[in-house]
Amino acid sequence: MHEQTLFNISWPLFIELALHMGMGVIATLMLSHYSDNAASGVGVANQLLGIFILVFNVTSIAAMILIGQRLGANELSQARQFARSAVGLNVWFGVIVAILVLVFGEPLLRLFDIQGEVLNYGLIFIRICGASLFLESLSLALSAILRSHGFTKESMIVSIMMNIISVIGYALSIFGLFGMPITGVIGVSWTIVIARAFAVFVLLYLVYKRIALTFKVQDIIKINKQDIRDMLYIGIPSAGENLSYQFSQLIITAIVASLGDASLAARVYISNISMICYLFTVAIAEGTQLLVARYIGGKQYDRALKRGIKTLRIAMVASLTAAVVMALIGSPILELFTDNYQILAVGVPILWAVVFTEPGRAMNIVLMSSLKSAGDVRFPVIIGIISMWGIAVTLSYTLGITFGLGLLGVWLAQGIDEWFRGIFACKRWLSKPWERVRVKNTAKSHI
Repeated sequence: MHEQTLFNISWPLFIELALHMGMGVIATLMLSHYSDNAASGVGVANQLLGIFILVFNVTSIAAMILIGQRLGANELSQARQFARSAVGLNVWFGVIVAILVLVFGEPLLRLFDIQGEVLNYGLIFIRICGASLFLESLSLALSAILRSHGFTKESMIVSIMMNIISVIGYALSIFGLFGMPITGVIGVSWTIVIARAFAVFVLLYLVYKRIALTFKVQDIIKINKQDIRDMLYIGIPSAGENLSYQFSQLIITAIVASLGDASLAARVYISNISMICYLFTVAIAEGTQLLVARYIGGKQYDRALKRGIKTLRIAMVASLTAAVVMALIGSPILELFTDNYQILAVGVPILWAVVFTEPGRAMNIVLMSSLKSAGDVRFPVIIGIISMWGIAVTLSYTLGITFGLGLLGVWLAQGIDEWFRGIFACKRWLSKPWERVRVKNTAKSHI
């Protein structure tokens, strides 16, 4: 297999991540021109579907790491077997989740305390898009297979094509272009189904073309049990960490909401702005995760260690630079979102708290994902859950409410959480965790 640089792997991932983030904003903006209630209903339904999509990431993240390790060890037939098992497992996950969403969609939506028109729009969206979740599951598995083989550009091209289909479909549904009927949420929902189906067909073709890998019905019916165990061993802790993060953020949002509307709006806007700071970090962290998996598989442990540290330096410098620039030109950036002076008064000082938070977040993202590639899957979860709840949630209340620092206190608490996890991850990485994993696995067949 040809040698790849971090840049070659990461720049398509960066564009793909930017497109994913951007599409949510575009869909919300376009729907808001159709109806505020439609935008709200679809926003809530999408949040719900997002939690289910985390389930599919269980296998796709694990498959990416395990296939990468097998390729690094030159065990090509085992890498192909893992790819088939990942697709088979994700098909079953997708079908089960789609049925659950169709059966329990309405009671789950009602948990968000929405009603009337907002609930009706949410239900339309969840019934149409929920039924097609198995397509999302399948495309995530196929993308993971391509990425693990280093074909990140192909995955990016599929995302670009999906986005083009989506924008055209949204425009036709919402604005009724070329004399087409305005179908609103129904049209938007079917556009997503069409885009997902298109992605699956193109990804199947690319997997066949680039890796010469085809799938049979047998791969879905009879999945290798050891492969399932190995994927769940890596995937379940990662999913648990993600779910814990989502729930801790919900609690923090409730704390911010108690501070008033201006603080809540400022948090939403600054969270969107700070995404720009860590978008680059997430892309190079994913690229590093692929390379580390290969190096560990090939027993190139020193190379893996150096790669993690080198990426860490790049990510911390880049995120600090981006955060400082954002803070220096804070007011004009926030004014793109709002002209409400109360929100601006709360928000502008927070941009300097972002400068404190982002380098810690970069350390956390890069090294925690590298640790998972090295087979050290439990440590990131344990530290993550302790820190999210023991520091981020607890300190958000203490600094924000008890000490009266408001949103600034909440942001500082999140910064302390990121630095705490980042420093622990750094110590763990420098202790060469693969040596522990290697000793532990002499008697086991895991990873």
